[in-house]
Amino acid sequence: MNPATKLPIHGVFCASATPVLEDGTPDHATFASHAKALIDEGCDGIALLGTTGEANSFSIAQRQQLLDKLIAAGLDPKRLLPGTSQTNVADTVTLMRHAVDAGVKATVVLPPFYYKGVSDEGLFRFYAEAIEGVGSNDLRVVLYHIPPIAQVGLSVELVGRLLEAFPGVVVGIKDSSGKLESMQHFASSFADFSVLAGADPFMLPLLRSGGAGCITSSSNLIGKHLRVVFDHAHVPEDAALVDKAQARINAWRDLSNAYVQLPTIKAMLAKRRNHPGWTRVRPPLVELGQTEIDKVWAQMSELEAQENV
Repeated sequence: MNPATKLPIHGVFCASATPVLEDGTPDHATFASHAKALIDEGCDGIALLGTTGEANSFSIAQRQQLLDKLIAAGLDPKRLLPGTSQTNVADTVTLMRHAVDAGVKATVVLPPFYYKGVSDEGLFRFYAEAIEGVGSNDLRVVLYHIPPIAQVGLSVELVGRLLEAFPGVVVGIKDSSGKLESMQHFASSFADFSVLAGADPFMLPLLRSGGAGCITSSSNLIGKHLRVVFDHAHVPEDAALVDKAQARINAWRDLSNAYVQLPTIKAMLAKRRNHPGWTRVRPPLVELGQTEIDKVWAQMSELEAQENV
């Protein structure tokens, strides 16, 4: 049995990209179709409106509507981990409360990322005010540690204080530090706490160190391989199967980083879903050029051919 399944939040969650229409607003129908396909391909759930989802390029109303439309299209809210972060407490509470009322599994909450060099005390007050502002026994929070982007990190000491203050509410952390030792430190420091890798190559070693799974951008494309790794990571006789899946995961992850990652992921989805509209991004991001798209698509074809051998 995979010990990760005993943790509050566990499995393969896709940090899903958000398709947009020509006017820059979210494409609800395409997003719902994509989310359903991700579940069919092996993902346990959808972590929408995170970094890959360009959350901070949408208004609060657009983010709320995207979640509502996804549930109305038939997605089980207990499979959803929406990002509910803003740089101020009031708007964060608004997004968190809306998500809780919609019945989601948990909300994923960044630290306030505008002010830099802030103390653990300041970060604790932010999270405490947000959690108390929602004031719901149904609230579950996955903290989001992504210092390369936010430039504001979450310390083990801060997480421990939040767990003590809000037991059963703060249930996990997505660690996108890019450092396996950081993920392992969180996993070894707290019991019954879900540590989720923010990058695909780290899920396997993290699972073997007490981790809970992943929330990753490449799972927009490789959920089936991540599913194999999660399900068989603790089965010694399946080591070859896991190694083969991990090699494919790493190859796809490398391709997604060939250019700026989010536009590249969207270009890859345009081919995978046969929908050219997927290439659109919101400012300040810029789409890949056609030459770059052609190169990415050619490499995708090569990877797909290798998987069919």
